[in-house]
Amino acid sequence: MSSSHYLNYPKGDFPIYLAYGFRPIFLLLAPYIVLSIILWAFVFAGYINLPIENSLNWHIYEMIFGVGTAMIVAFFLTGLPELFPGVIPIVGKHLAFIVFWWILGRFSFWFIDYFGIFFTGFINISLTAYISYLAAIPAFRDRNKRHTSLAYSMVSIVIIQAIFFLSESKILNIDSYKILLLSMILFLVLILLALRRVSMESINELLNQENINEIFLAKSFRYNLAIFCLLLYGFVELFFPNNSTLAYICFACGSATFALLNDFVLKDNNILFKPFVLYIISTISITAIGFFFLGFNYLFELNITNHFRHFLTTGSFGMVFYVIMIIVSTIHTGRKIFTNWALTLGLILIIIATFMRAFIPFYIEYSMTLYILSSIIWAIPFIIYMKIFFPFLLQVRADGIKG
Repeated sequence: MSSSHYLNYPKGDFPIYLAYGFRPIFLLLAPYIVLSIILWAFVFAGYINLPIENSLNWHIYEMIFGVGTAMIVAFFLTGLPELFPGVIPIVGKHLAFIVFWWILGRFSFWFIDYFGIFFTGFINISLTAYISYLAAIPAFRDRNKRHTSLAYSMVSIVIIQAIFFLSESKILNIDSYKILLLSMILFLVLILLALRRVSMESINELLNQENINEIFLAKSFRYNLAIFCLLLYGFVELFFPNNSTLAYICFACGSATFALLNDFVLKDNNILFKPFVLYIISTISITAIGFFFLGFNYLFELNITNHFRHFLTTGSFGMVFYVIMIIVSTIHTGRKIFTNWALTLGLILIIIATFMRAFIPFYIEYSMTLYILSSIIWAIPFIIYMKIFFPFLLQVRADGIKG
């Protein structure tokens, strides 16, 4: 439960924005997402010139690793005390240092021409490595080894991030774009691992609120199958990018991801269409749909893979960030799970932006307009999040518990 950290919470008074890991991260991440995606839209529309060589690669890197690392920090600093009883929450000055570390990483990225690729790489890689270290200690000390998959996933992200910087600095003769594509898959694996745990916590909280006497279990074998398919796709695409089996592997990824929805049909209750549950279901569904579109692209040789890939980036990543931020900012501020028209509108806007971005090749004459418009539409949900949840993040928990 979200209050299980209480007995191990550090003694002392801490500013509310440093009282738990998710608070400062979400306060910074939401506006950063809004500003950065709109900036990139104007870059690719040709209205802004950035002094960055190969801006596409660096755009992908920042949206995966820059934004993704913030979510990693928030997830692990918030989740480790819940997953492993006895782990002391990181708060106060220690938390402020980690947040500053992430800010320095973003600052070094945007001014990489001044700081250099090696300094930028060191700052960014060392942060993910440190979070990986924090995750690995309790995971491997746990007698049942229930969450070691999270630690292994983090290690893979640290390694692939290091390989990207080594390829960009010409130390390794590897196509850095292909490394980014594999990075996206490895992040999706971590997302599935995190989503399984977040959905179990949040949906069981919801069932308890509604006095439904059942337990929601996100079955591990279904997630393991989906993760296997994702990894198979990632490595086949890396080493055999023109292999015809990629189409069928994508269909397998889509099918295995859709199969996760079976968990939401309980023995005595079908919770598939409960408003809050639909948020999580939509996140899973957009990922599956993305792989189906990629499969059709390979099968019919449409050669628009990069555009359909936005179902996984604009769609999956965007919805996961949005939904997890909502869940954590509700449960971990001591409030009951809720939905409203504004939050639902945000989810719909992310879906609309995803389809707009993915289908640009079919409306190439409007491409510049679609780049900018889809980015603005995608940013609006995070503005909605700021409006609703920033007051929660800046107030003590509603139930009076520390954190």
